[in-house]
Amino acid sequence: MKWKNLIKVAFKSIVKNKMRTLLTMLGIIIGVGAVIVMVAIGKGAEQRIQNQISSMGTNLIMVYPGSSQQRGVHMGPDQGVQLTLDDVEWL
Repeated sequence: MKWKNLIKVAFKSIVKNKMRTLLTMLGIIIGVGAVIVMVAIGKGAEQRIQNQISSMGTNLIMVYPGSSQQRGVHMGPDQGVQLTLDDVEWL
């Protein structure tokens, strides 16, 4: 078939099946809109995290006390490996 005939058949099909055409268009619009919203949310979250990290400064390290495990036995935060002054100076 030639392009002219293909376009004519497609147009007739669209006019003949109005409800199907409307629902298809609605589905495509909702799908594209959902993708745009998800990308915008992701970019916004990424920008916010980058702003929070950059506001802390580039020379900041946060060290939190943790717990350790010896031979499968969980040890609490007070019984784990502690930082010494030499460790702090090294960091």
